[in-house]
Amino acid sequence: MIQYHDILRRVLAQGVQTCDRTGVGTLSVFGHQSRYDLDPDAPGVLASQIESPQSIGFPVLTTKKLHLRSIIHELLWFLRGETNIRSLNDAGVKIWDDWADDQGELGPVYGHQWRSWTCPNGQSLDQIKSLITNINDNPFSRRHIVTAWNPSEIDQMALPPCHCLFQFHVAQSVDGGPNWLSCQLYQRSADLFLGVPFNVASYTLLLMMVAKVTGLRPASFIHTLGDAHIYINHLPQVEEQLSRECRTLPTMKITRDVDSIFDFSFEDFELLGYDPHPHIKGAVAV
Repeated sequence: MIQYHDILRRVLAQGVQTCDRTGVGTLSVFGHQSRYDLDPDAPGVLASQIESPQSIGFPVLTTKKLHLRSIIHELLWFLRGETNIRSLNDAGVKIWDDWADDQGELGPVYGHQWRSWTCPNGQSLDQIKSLITNINDNPFSRRHIVTAWNPSEIDQMALPPCHCLFQFHVAQSVDGGPNWLSCQLYQRSADLFLGVPFNVASYTLLLMMVAKVTGLRPASFIHTLGDAHIYINHLPQVEEQLSRECRTLPTMKITRDVDSIFDFSFEDFELLGYDPHPHIKGAVAV
């Protein structure tokens, strides 16, 4: 995944050493954008990219193995509107354990904001349901936005949302096929070694799921970062990862027809041709 290696190299070359909330310390740059294209025919793909099997395809890291099971289960957990880690643990996923209380609760984090945003009148808004309806009814709108950043509830969250706002965009097809769907994420805080690879794969998968249920073609995932950082204790791992050659990106397949964004299950996804280098461990900064 060449685009991901580019931001690692930029932070190593230009990053400023910064104190942070966790006390670990980071090298950080502010403001970066990466583009991950799923289809060589998608709008905006450069001719130079089409020849590179390391830059077009499902963007899951090949220079270290990712735990795809955790990525898929977490996304389905968000879409169910859940904020307790119990069902994640039942699926063998532990990535939220460090932030949960003794009952497994996290407060009104992503799933709550996506599915039950609290309105001023006390009612709740299902942003994901509205998103799908709006894409179907008014595809070329510029308002296909979901936000997890709810200022009035930040203090109630175990961890304020890092990937906090995303927008979908429909581009009209010029080849007679279905229209194209892209997604852009704004991430205020980006742990480049551990978190960002998960985020890229997760939101690309969400893009594919939304495209599936709206009859569109997945085009590109655009990742816009605010504070993009490498934790100081991850520098040796980053250097090891950059010493490895990127391999051909795999293909993600949705294995059955699904009519509703809420009807997907873990078994509906199959990653084909994934041939990564071995996993590299790194401690989570809590």
